[in-house]
Amino acid sequence: MKSNIIKYIFIVFVIFIIIFAIYKINFENQEKTQNIQENTVQTAQETESILKIGISDFDNINPLITKNEDIISISTILYEPLLELTSDYGIELKLAEEWSKSDSTTYLVKLKNGIKWEDGTNVTGQDVKFTIEKLQEGKSVYSDYVKNIKSVEIIDGNTIRINLKEEEPFFEYNLIFPIISSTQFANEDFYQSRLAPIATGMYKVTNATEESMELVQNENWNNPENIDLKIDKITINFYGTMGDAYNDLKIGNIDMVSTSIINVEDYIGTIGFATKEYKGRELDFVSLNCKDTILRNKEVRQAINYAIDKNKINSSVFSNNYYVSSFPIDYGSYLYDKKSSSSYNQDKARDVLEDAGWEYRYGYWRKTENYSTRYLNLNLVVDRSNATRVKVAELIKEQLEDIGINVSLYRVSNASYKNYLENKNYDMIITGVNNGYSPDLTYFLGEGNISNYENEEITGILNDIKNISDRDTLKEKYNRIIEIYEDEVPYICLYRNKNKVIHGIRLTGEMKPNNYSVYYGFENWYRQ
Repeated sequence: MKSNIIKYIFIVFVIFIIIFAIYKINFENQEKTQNIQENTVQTAQETESILKIGISDFDNINPLITKNEDIISISTILYEPLLELTSDYGIELKLAEEWSKSDSTTYLVKLKNGIKWEDGTNVTGQDVKFTIEKLQEGKSVYSDYVKNIKSVEIIDGNTIRINLKEEEPFFEYNLIFPIISSTQFANEDFYQSRLAPIATGMYKVTNATEESMELVQNENWNNPENIDLKIDKITINFYGTMGDAYNDLKIGNIDMVSTSIINVEDYIGTIGFATKEYKGRELDFVSLNCKDTILRNKEVRQAINYAIDKNKINSSVFSNNYYVSSFPIDYGSYLYDKKSSSSYNQDKARDVLEDAGWEYRYGYWRKTENYSTRYLNLNLVVDRSNATRVKVAELIKEQLEDIGINVSLYRVSNASYKNYLENKNYDMIITGVNNGYSPDLTYFLGEGNISNYENEEITGILNDIKNISDRDTLKEKYNRIIEIYEDEVPYICLYRNKNKVIHGIRLTGEMKPNNYSVYYGFENWYRQ
């Protein structure tokens, strides 16, 4: 009897273990299934495929008509040029399979075979000719790019000859304008049409309204590298002011904005956002008249450069919201890979003058040559209608006088300022340029430049590089130009503006914006 009881207890115990094991297995399977489902939901959340962008002052999506910088930038993922800029301002092929310069005023461009518009039709040389002719009507931000073109000839369906009026260094940098379909606008008033041009790029336009526009992936995009775009759809919201866009960015209704406003953080704060800054194209500099009796001596120009504290100018005038500049193409070009900085060093400034035979006595720098004594007195011209440059000029005057260089500051009318600049009848003048994309330095260092600077070696190099397209060879030539420039100091670059892309922290991917486009690396962007 006792033996049977033990047997029954053992059987019950075994049954209990079996039931527990079955329960345990089922529970673990349910937990795994739940985890898979949760991970699937989380993964879907982590890779949201819709990007929302905000812009203000929308006028037209047509890249040949618009004046809106944000539309011009986003058009780089819609419409493709013959040649395209890299993020470091090199040049690379896009619609073109190859290009060549057959003589000083003739360029041949061959299109890639099989490039299609979003509607499936082929891109042809006629589209290129049509686009250039529209630009030559002078109503586009790209019109200056083609003003030197005398004629365009279609050699065959895919080959174009471009004839220039005169030689233009680095003319290939002008071939970065978007190409538009000639057939789409055959029966349209080009400038009145509200049609979104058909695209060849990564995305195409759909669902355009007065308030917003949608872009979706272009299934006919030429994608030889089989890039897997992470963003399926882009929504562009139009705002009356950037303030409205900032408000929507703060509450998460849009993912990113581009801006050149210095104090944008005052509008949106800093929490929950990331900022990618890049150098703008607006450069201010001091031009030194190299034919002036005193400034023809490079040692004086070197001393002035050492005496100017660019960092103090940036902090005092711009609250450190500009970049200190050192060279005319230091906006991110691969041809200038140094870190721009201030050369400020008062001791060096004095040493350079003393080594050149200048003597500081009774509060003046003086130098006696051929029984004649010269004093280091200079004038600095500035346009009085430009309040910012006046502040900069006043700081420069103060800094030069700190080392004993006497400066007379001429705050002149805009008309007088233009006269000084045109006739080069100044010692020093504060001026500026809006850099083009081309690395051409003719304005600064070529014949007739505004500083009256002459250097035979640089003239020779400028002539040589007109016919060079190889990056490494160009880099070598430019390194020599930079070396001479830093020694001779015909100009003192001061500062350039700062642009920003501001985005929510959920937007992820490598951003390499420049002035041509903020969408470099866009194929790897995604939303978490």
